[in-house]
Amino acid sequence: MAQWNQLQQLETRYLEQLYHLYSDSFPMELRQFLAPWIESQDWAYAANKESHATLVFHNLLGEIDQQYSRFLQENNVLYQHNLRRIKQHLQSKYLEKPMDIARIVARCLWEEQRLLQTAAHPTGTVVTEKQQILEHNLQDIRKRVQDMEQKMKMLENLQDDFDFNYKTLKSQGGIITLLCLLTAMDYVQKNLTDEELADWKRRQQIACIGGPPNICLDRLETWITSLAESQLQIRQQIKKLEELQQKVSYKGDPIIQHRPALEEKIVDLFRNLMKSAFVVERQPCMPMHPDRPLVIKTGVQFTNKVRLLVKFPELNYQLKIKVCIDKSRKFNILGTNTKVMNMEESNNGSLSAEFKHLASLIVTEELHLITFETEVYHQGLKIDLETHSLPVVVISNICQMPNAWASILWYNMLTNHPKNVNFFTKPPVGTWDQVAEVLSWQFSSTTKRGLTIEQLTTLAEKLLGPCVNYSGCQITWAKFCKENMAGKGFSFWVWLDNIIDLVKKYILALWNEGYIMGFISKERERAILSPKPPGTFLLRFSESSKEGGITFTWVEKDISGKTQIQSVEPYTKQQLNSMSFADIIMGYKIMDATNILVSPLVYLYPEIPKEEAFGKYCRPEAAPEFFVLPVDTQIQTVSCGKC
Repeated sequence: MAQWNQLQQLETRYLEQLYHLYSDSFPMELRQFLAPWIESQDWAYAANKESHATLVFHNLLGEIDQQYSRFLQENNVLYQHNLRRIKQHLQSKYLEKPMDIARIVARCLWEEQRLLQTAAHPTGTVVTEKQQILEHNLQDIRKRVQDMEQKMKMLENLQDDFDFNYKTLKSQGGIITLLCLLTAMDYVQKNLTDEELADWKRRQQIACIGGPPNICLDRLETWITSLAESQLQIRQQIKKLEELQQKVSYKGDPIIQHRPALEEKIVDLFRNLMKSAFVVERQPCMPMHPDRPLVIKTGVQFTNKVRLLVKFPELNYQLKIKVCIDKSRKFNILGTNTKVMNMEESNNGSLSAEFKHLASLIVTEELHLITFETEVYHQGLKIDLETHSLPVVVISNICQMPNAWASILWYNMLTNHPKNVNFFTKPPVGTWDQVAEVLSWQFSSTTKRGLTIEQLTTLAEKLLGPCVNYSGCQITWAKFCKENMAGKGFSFWVWLDNIIDLVKKYILALWNEGYIMGFISKERERAILSPKPPGTFLLRFSESSKEGGITFTWVEKDISGKTQIQSVEPYTKQQLNSMSFADIIMGYKIMDATNILVSPLVYLYPEIPKEEAFGKYCRPEAAPEFFVLPVDTQIQTVSCGKC
């Protein structure tokens, strides 16, 4: 079954995540209209090869024209208009930059596949014992609210009959029942806001830095809306007590004594619940950098989405949201900074507002908060609501992205404090266990493969030096991002971030296959290659290239039959722009003692034939450049430490 058709059959909570993938940069309508064709193209290759991207982009425009002709024959005026608008937008934005649209489409298709896998093996839908108890408590409150309704009607009837003694008994009983019910409500509300909602916010932080995307709000919205409805119903019942008091009262009447405090308590509960229910559902993110939220560039649009988890239809189009950066300091923000919340823009009918065209004017090295404000007028109550994004970093040039992203990783890894903008005044230390998990997420969130324990151990050694057990070892912010590595003119994070960029843009398919060993020490490399037959090779990342490089190391025998471990100078992004790494491997040759060109690369470690591993990633029309070296030329070896 086609991927798009499979996606349409997913549950609503997965469809909501699907809708978040698409924006004006790549409209969902276009994905729908041209689904079979889009899925048949190699977008990942186009994203790394401008000539191919140009060809695919022009083919895309041709497919749009064909689809437009079909709509013309069907006399479908609306689809004609939408398709014409989409084509004009694509031409204006990507005609000179076809690789950009290729990256966006490739990213969307990959995210769709991950969504299908998540749906096939769900992990976030298991209801824990604590949540079952919470569900039970909510059901109990709903039942008790209905019971209270019946008691209030009974009390009213008794007063109408002027049965003084009976009325006094039941009135006192109703007050006690109300006091117990409000106590139960307070308990459930604290579970919802202080535990469940706080847990969701922490999961959102983790998802922002590459962790598991288990952040669906639908269940929380159902619970919070149910509790809010019950609170308003109880408020009406307390008002009914005032009517009863006006009909008949007496000295020591518990209604006169307790009603004002009861009303104040229920109003406070409802007000606090509404304030907690106003959340940032989607954190600030630039559309061209979806895998690096919370970093925004001056003058570049970013998106945000807020949501009210109290789903009252009567509030639709009633709440006007205002947004600002650093409220107390009044920094400027470009774009429409007000929007009305509604239920139509969300596919699940949630009460939300999405800001798609915001941009910042400020540039500082500090953390900033984007604040959202509104006022709720409901049943005679005025409630001021305010929520804010996680701290964001504002940059003026895209070259500042690596350090900005490091700040976002460090903050969200080490604290769940929602607005500690002074965090980096004295940044706390992290443990290797925390850092290792986050580093693996940087790969697994943008590729199909995270880091193995052995790869992480190699990275730990680069950060901390040799150690038997790195668990619990402390790493400072300066060590992670600011200080240069030993013997290098750059920091650990700058080096690693460029490798991540290298993987995503140039060798993604090979990484996903597991063909790249990547991070491996020189000692370990020699140990695993030495017993192997000549021609066995492995792929690893360069330790000396600041901009990110990859090399291969192989086994050969010298004239005396002694095993030699050889490697080449690393290939950088500049070289991989001209030829794919698979073509380089397949075409790499040296000159042997008889002046014959031979390939020293035969088996990818441990014993995969080179053609089997890389043949499918080579283009037949590509004429590989031969990397010719005479056999007695000094080939760079792993022991020299330059790779």
